[in-house]
Amino acid sequence: MATLEDKILGEKLQYYCSSSEGESDNEDVDSKDAAPKGKSGSDLKFIPESQIMEQSHWSGSTTNTGPKGVIKDWQRFKQLETEKKESQEREKLDLIKKLSITSRTVAEDEKAKEQEQLDEELAELMSDDFLLQYQKKRMAEMLALAGKLPTFGTLTDIQNGDEFLKSVDEEQKTVTVIIHIYDRYDTACKNMNKSLEELAQEYKNVKFCRFMSSVAGLSSFFKSNGVPALLVYKGGQMIGNFVRVTDDLSDQFNSSDVEGFLIEAGMLPDKSCVPAIVTGVSGNAN
Repeated sequence: MATLEDKILGEKLQYYCSSSEGESDNEDVDSKDAAPKGKSGSDLKFIPESQIMEQSHWSGSTTNTGPKGVIKDWQRFKQLETEKKESQEREKLDLIKKLSITSRTVAEDEKAKEQEQLDEELAELMSDDFLLQYQKKRMAEMLALAGKLPTFGTLTDIQNGDEFLKSVDEEQKTVTVIIHIYDRYDTACKNMNKSLEELAQEYKNVKFCRFMSSVAGLSSFFKSNGVPALLVYKGGQMIGNFVRVTDDLSDQFNSSDVEGFLIEAGMLPDKSCVPAIVTGVSGNAN
């Protein structure tokens, strides 16, 4: 009898089923070739070879649903999921970087607006017209203040330490006080006293004084090497200290030399330098 395997392999056999009479010659046939218990041979059905081949022929497409196919599909799914997460993370990082550079809080926005407003106001203040008006106003205030300063016009002698302190501390803060420390026997000191007497008459708003070194209680060394010395005070604070001024002057100096020295040091105002803003004369005028 042809088996199903023979039919699949294409063996050309006739449809044949052995009768019960033939079984006597094959009593030792394996029980698996016999009909199932409870079923007679007439119950067995045979399918024609052509129909078997038709049913076994694949005529379409299908998905691999075996164990290997399922694993492969799962791996691909996880790969796509990982790539999607990585892409989202990159987008997130890019957005964070962008926001960290460009975003500002409400308070920062308000502060930026205030700064822009201040910049605009400063630009207006720095205009030429505004600066010119401000300079004129300040010069007028300074001239008015100078007009209120006390006048002196003489070289005043200081007799002791108390008078020295009063001359400095009790004077108006806007008054410049120039004190000459001198030795009455020194020729340069005598020449300095004469020069300061002339300057006192010219700069009447400046207080000129002289203080003998022996009365001041200075050492003999200072008397020999430090005079003539000029001490300059304003508002109770020392703003100039010039020891042995003759080192910066000629041997036979006069009041003009002393005046030039003090102007150069910034202790006296330069009267020759009158600002054009005060006179109202333009420097470009022909």
